[in-house]
Amino acid sequence: MQNVKVGLVGAGTIGIRHIQAIDLLEEISLVAIADPSPTVEGLVAKRAIPLYKEAKTMFEAGKLDAVIVAAPTNHHYDIVMNALYHHLTVLVEKPITASIEQARKVTRFAYEQGCQVLVGHQRRYYPCTKTAKDIIHSGRIGTLMAMTGQWTVRKDSQYYEPHWRRQVEAGPILTNLIHEIDLLRFICGDIVMVSAEITNHDQQFSKEDAVAITMKFANSAVGSFVLSDRTPTPWNWEMALGENAKFPKSEQNAIRFMGTKGSLEFPNLVLWSHSNADGNWQDKIFREEIETPFVDAYVAQCQHLCAVVRGTQRPIIGAENGTKSLEVTLAVIRAANEGNRVIIDRLLK
Repeated sequence: MQNVKVGLVGAGTIGIRHIQAIDLLEEISLVAIADPSPTVEGLVAKRAIPLYKEAKTMFEAGKLDAVIVAAPTNHHYDIVMNALYHHLTVLVEKPITASIEQARKVTRFAYEQGCQVLVGHQRRYYPCTKTAKDIIHSGRIGTLMAMTGQWTVRKDSQYYEPHWRRQVEAGPILTNLIHEIDLLRFICGDIVMVSAEITNHDQQFSKEDAVAITMKFANSAVGSFVLSDRTPTPWNWEMALGENAKFPKSEQNAIRFMGTKGSLEFPNLVLWSHSNADGNWQDKIFREEIETPFVDAYVAQCQHLCAVVRGTQRPIIGAENGTKSLEVTLAVIRAANEGNRVIIDRLLK
């Protein structure tokens, strides 16, 4: 089996998470890192691999099969386009780029180069995600009518010391909501309309402190979501699932899907329904826990990256699909700024 040689651009928090996943697999090797920060020097010294100040220089060395891009969002476009120029398979952290125009250029150039781009929406790799989608699409909870969810945490002051984390591109909408949007698109189908309200009256940075959104899906279901990185709560994906050791597991589900025959809590799957399909609110409602195995999604994502490099699999979420999740997320920002509902397919019109 081909050992996939991968380079990493950006060895910050998420970059390190990718390294940890790579270290657990024999089929992939980290052979170079590009990062201008002097704090990375110790990391590469221990591994005896080259360190480059710029991604372009790493690509020109010509020893890679693929690259993982975990740099700040505003650098994604230039790095990904350069990687595609060098005919590399690319795994880029979400969002794919900072704008729809850039994302579409990436999609088009990848096609022209005959290269594959994977977007790092790793939550699609969890078994509970696929099971939730299967339950809803099988009709087990009837016709999907609505969903509600939240992602509310408090990030400490040290997190915001890098100036770029105070900007709109690093706010919870583009950094965190895009994960939830991608999940909802995968499970419920395309989102066709959004409206939103934001506030930044706590930190008063360019990025938002909290956002409340409403949405409508192509299947006519409606939804709502609240997001904040300034509020300590157990109601977020990371704590609900215990995504890694850094997040204490609360098991407090943060998302609920509601249909005409039942409801489903997520990501720890709990199905609620009456004893018959025509039950009403005066009848007893029953609780059923649905077990799914827990996997390290970053490891699963790296395994998938290797399969894409070898040509045995197509990207689970490629550039075009990642662009759609970005489009909805940017529509939330536009809706909040303009105070209007935004129809998704009119975003660029």
